[in-house]
Amino acid sequence: MKHIIEGKPAQDRSQTAAAVSVRLVEVDADSAGQRLDNFLLRHLKGVPKTHVYRIIRSGEVRINKGRVSAETRVQTGDVVRIPPVRISEKVAEKAERPAPAKDFPALLEDEYMVALSKPAGVAVHGGSGVSFGVIEQMRQARPEAKFLELVHRLDRETSGILLVAKKRSSLINLQDQFRERETGKTYLALVQGIWPANKKVIDAPLHKYLQADGERRVRVTTEDDPDGMRSITLVKVRKLLEPRPMQGLPAMSLLEVTIKTGRTHQIRVHLSSQGHPIVGDDKYGDFDLNRRVQKQGLKRMFLHAWRLQFNHPASGERVELRAELPPELADFVS
Repeated sequence: MKHIIEGKPAQDRSQTAAAVSVRLVEVDADSAGQRLDNFLLRHLKGVPKTHVYRIIRSGEVRINKGRVSAETRVQTGDVVRIPPVRISEKVAEKAERPAPAKDFPALLEDEYMVALSKPAGVAVHGGSGVSFGVIEQMRQARPEAKFLELVHRLDRETSGILLVAKKRSSLINLQDQFRERETGKTYLALVQGIWPANKKVIDAPLHKYLQADGERRVRVTTEDDPDGMRSITLVKVRKLLEPRPMQGLPAMSLLEVTIKTGRTHQIRVHLSSQGHPIVGDDKYGDFDLNRRVQKQGLKRMFLHAWRLQFNHPASGERVELRAELPPELADFVS
């Protein structure tokens, strides 16, 4: 990415606000095809989205000296004018505190992508009360990398396979596969009770909503709900765990769960709706059981992205990756 700087330097941080100088940024091949709003958000760290859209609408952002909309796709060689943007001292200080550098265990890596084994308890990206996640930590650990973007997401408390693209062409290719359901995504989940062997398909629409405190939740809804999204989950029993009366634990089932659609909290809500919530789930689970399993050493939700199948973005070859259960989960079901 070439940066052509013009204008006055940024104001001293001792002032009440910080301003970024006017910049003319030439778009390189890795950024080609990206929406203008997303392109700007990468270049204006810490600037609220509402402000980014405001400077686009006002005409302060230009491509090749012409006015544009947020949906405009930038192309190789375009010159994007990014105006001075004033941000509060607090935001400026936060932007100057980078995420701690960390690389994560790689299951597969080449010049196009890297498949990580994400631990539980780590968000995939910053936001919603989390200042940084996997992608910010990777960018700090790999300063030479020109392009690192999440292909998909995992819940913070879910461990397992996570794909990161190292080229824009790879990102688009892989995200297209996820959207067109050409990938195979199978999770391992431990649920309360004995899962009925004949219950192999859950086809129930899901509805997203906000609680009074603003927290996001999902519930199963009816087919005539205009806001319901069709959601399909396939379930296979891998192992049954006998009750542990001495420890106050009921029978449990270890399931292989394959999702045909990728809705928010889909597995958690679908399994809970059948009367078999995921053990350790603090949103849709059995809170009394969660307390009991914590005393037995299981201090997280038992949901793990175990297997992922996709076509390699460059060769087209079918790839199958597996991330075995982390020790804290494997030990609990051994």
